[in-house]
Amino acid sequence: MHQRFKMSSMGELTFFLGLQVQQKSDGIFICQSKYVQDILTKFGFSESKPASTPMETHKQITADLEGEDMDVHHYRSMIGSLMYLTASRPDIMFPVCVCARFQVRPKQSHFQAVKRIFRYLKGQPRLGLWYPHDSPFDLIAYSDSDLGGANLDRKSTSGGCQFLGARLVSWQCKKQTTVSTSTTEAEYIAAASCCSQVLWIQNQMLDYGVTFLHTPILIDNSSAISIVNNPVKYSKTKHIEIRYHFIRDCNEKKLVQVVKVHTDNQFADLFTKAFDVGRFTFLVTSVGMINSE
Repeated sequence: MHQRFKMSSMGELTFFLGLQVQQKSDGIFICQSKYVQDILTKFGFSESKPASTPMETHKQITADLEGEDMDVHHYRSMIGSLMYLTASRPDIMFPVCVCARFQVRPKQSHFQAVKRIFRYLKGQPRLGLWYPHDSPFDLIAYSDSDLGGANLDRKSTSGGCQFLGARLVSWQCKKQTTVSTSTTEAEYIAAASCCSQVLWIQNQMLDYGVTFLHTPILIDNSSAISIVNNPVKYSKTKHIEIRYHFIRDCNEKKLVQVVKVHTDNQFADLFTKAFDVGRFTFLVTSVGMINSE
């Protein structure tokens, strides 16, 4: 690269686009603890009481049409700051995405939900992603979905995450564009979205001379797996948009394979719903997040 570009060596990478990088003998740790402290100070949460989870399980966020209006610009600024933080904090991905749905007309209840995320960050400012050196280099993906979790339009949320061995390299949380009429349909659409990300990673790795085939996509819904594996397109699946059926084509070409996983070990759950402290802590640990302290 020195032959083509004017470059200067600045030593070992320690900071890049807000990401703090700690390179150790047994792995690499990536976090945004400095950025967390900055936004806590910016929005006045430096002295707030910490929360154990970023989102409450017993209180669902609604449109709250009768609630007190909040400052739109302040609310959007908080959401924008949190969205940038999700680059290294998959643990807040789902609650941030849920709160982002109410940016047009935020209410006091929505502001309280965002405050809960900041209070969680107050208690876990140094949490980050750990990439161990001794982990295998196999591509594996997890796909999951809730059913009608968005109470405004009853659309489902797709969640997915991809690992290289034990290293979390990509994660997604997105509300589906259509209303699913069954859990199977919601899971099938989520699996198709996850498959798209897997294909992108496969193509990216080809540039480094690494080829992945038969990439397992772990799903906890047997019916969705049956739709992918069965060569007969049942009439019951005709209502599912054709663009989601490409996962069946990828399965036939041996690019991916859908595999059943027990719900307890479905790590993509982290991106589809809120959990109590026990389950949430298990999922955060399972995706490779540790505390730098």
